[in-house]
Amino acid sequence: MSHPPTTPAPAARVSTGESEPAERPSSVVSHAPTGKLGPLALGALGIVFGDIGTSPLYTLSECTNPAHGVPPTPDNVLGVLSLIFWALVMVVTVKYLAFIMRADNHGEGGILALLALIPERMRADRGSGKIGWVAILVIIGAALLYGDGMITPAISVLSAMEGLGVAAHSLTPLVIPLTCAVLIALFAIQSRGTAHVGKLFGPVMAVWFITIGGLGAYHVTRNPAVLHALSPVHAVRFFLAHGWHGFLVLGAVVLAVTGGEALYADMGHFGRRPIRVAWLCLVMPALILNYFGQGALMLVDEQARANPFYAMVPSGAWTYALVALAAMATVIASQALISGAFSLTHQAVQLGFFPRVTITHTSSEAEGQIYAPAVNWGIAIVCITLVLSFEHSSRLAAAYGIAVTGTMGITSIVFFEVTRTAWRWPLWKGVPLLVLFLSFDIPFFVANLFKFLDGGYVPILVGAAFFTVMVTWKYGRRVYREYTASVAPPLDTFIENVDKHCRARIPGAGVFMSTTPDGVPPVMMHQVQRIHVLPETVVLLTVRIAHAPHIAADAIRVESLGNGFHRAIVEYGFMDRPDVPAALDLARECFSPQLVMPELTYYFGRETFLATSKGRMGLWTEGLFAFLSRNASSATHQFNIPPEQVVELGSQIDL
Repeated sequence: MSHPPTTPAPAARVSTGESEPAERPSSVVSHAPTGKLGPLALGALGIVFGDIGTSPLYTLSECTNPAHGVPPTPDNVLGVLSLIFWALVMVVTVKYLAFIMRADNHGEGGILALLALIPERMRADRGSGKIGWVAILVIIGAALLYGDGMITPAISVLSAMEGLGVAAHSLTPLVIPLTCAVLIALFAIQSRGTAHVGKLFGPVMAVWFITIGGLGAYHVTRNPAVLHALSPVHAVRFFLAHGWHGFLVLGAVVLAVTGGEALYADMGHFGRRPIRVAWLCLVMPALILNYFGQGALMLVDEQARANPFYAMVPSGAWTYALVALAAMATVIASQALISGAFSLTHQAVQLGFFPRVTITHTSSEAEGQIYAPAVNWGIAIVCITLVLSFEHSSRLAAAYGIAVTGTMGITSIVFFEVTRTAWRWPLWKGVPLLVLFLSFDIPFFVANLFKFLDGGYVPILVGAAFFTVMVTWKYGRRVYREYTASVAPPLDTFIENVDKHCRARIPGAGVFMSTTPDGVPPVMMHQVQRIHVLPETVVLLTVRIAHAPHIAADAIRVESLGNGFHRAIVEYGFMDRPDVPAALDLARECFSPQLVMPELTYYFGRETFLATSKGRMGLWTEGLFAFLSRNASSATHQFNIPPEQVVELGSQIDL
């Protein structure tokens, strides 16, 4: 008996056909902002520049810390200022704003969005299914960003609160408790979302940048000789004078550019031009003025060298006011990193690099405002532990930098692959750019490696943990798909023989979730073999996540397979929120008989992985995969399926 002919279902807004989703489907939509430049630039101040904007709190004092073997003498201060200035120019302005931000994926930025621009053959080996080397690099970079996201709130809030000790030494014992209290409050309000407070972020950060720029300008005018540090000659002299010790100071200089990756990651929220305008017109001038103002003060006042930022204002009421403003700025900077961790997790889940976690959308208007409880409280625990363990921002600064510089270097390499394989640049054009970027990234990274035993192990351990989870999950899902494909018969054979194994076809429609569009879902095979019953109408539904941030809402394909079977493929972008019932409702007329949404039954498999030494994955690897699978959030929640319409069938598998 031959397979029943495929009958394309009628559709208007719904496409039909047998082909799989294209690499870049025509239904991809861009979410690049289209608002006015002024409001977008103001909003960028509050989200994009929070991290790099609060770096003056601790960067210069850490660079001139005598522990590095480089005391804050006038020549050393000028040399460090020159290094900071040229780092801001070359890394942030040239690398990220001028070049990296050109590599957008339909308006979205970030290291996972950058991966999507690479051809499929570079992301995975089609023959073996193994993860490609570029994808491995991106997974490492994404894992390191988690380490950065956990250190930033701790060091930012702690450095702000340390201003209390500058104002009055009697308040020093309160620094740690107040820092922990602010962090707990910050993480506790995450579930409410940033919709209501987000409008305040931009104005507050505008006040912050105007304030620190004004303070810096005031002290520069009192000692304009500090402007000599604009010349790279002082940076060269600094290295010649200090040699190896001068190189190690780069591990502290990089603190001035640690927010550079955020400029690219948050590009989708505001667009390329508003971020560039905000940086060039306000942020960069304010930062440079403040760093040089601190340096001017250090040249004439030895007592200011311990904490030059707070020494820029008279002690007393002015210090308290600056501490309050700094606290607000650091909370905003922390909020940006925490929200970034939520978005990174959401993207990793959608792309199959991370097990499902509970994601709550906190705004009905802003699609990108999400909340991940497990990620939120995991970061909170690590942040508070770091504060209690390191106690001082200068000690915590030793843990800061490895993750950021590692990600910066990976971004440079992947960007080069984009220019070579996607943009078809000749090597003479792409290689010099790669060499230029790595000439900054590699020295920064190597200098930070020497801080490993002083705290640099923290982001490495965090990154290693996330990398292990992401690779194990990706590998385990691939092995599981290959296992199910090996035990399942061809779909056309299954449909032809289904009536021989089913004792009844009950009225109604059932939706069976399938990871591949051309195979037999294990849950349906289990249902037929053990229960011998199927609904009259069977929908084999596959959810595909494209390597594009957003897909049009009507990107669903439906075709009839005969004998009451239909195949449906619905596509989403890796930043979209999957809504299976909404997609099926859109295409309900394409099924015969027409679907009645409240009467649908969704069938899911609940696999228990045995984790023995007999399987292909191995005892330890499958044990971790089994643990992740058990603790992953329900697919019902991920696909927005009403739980009262779900039936789960369990099975035991040894991979």
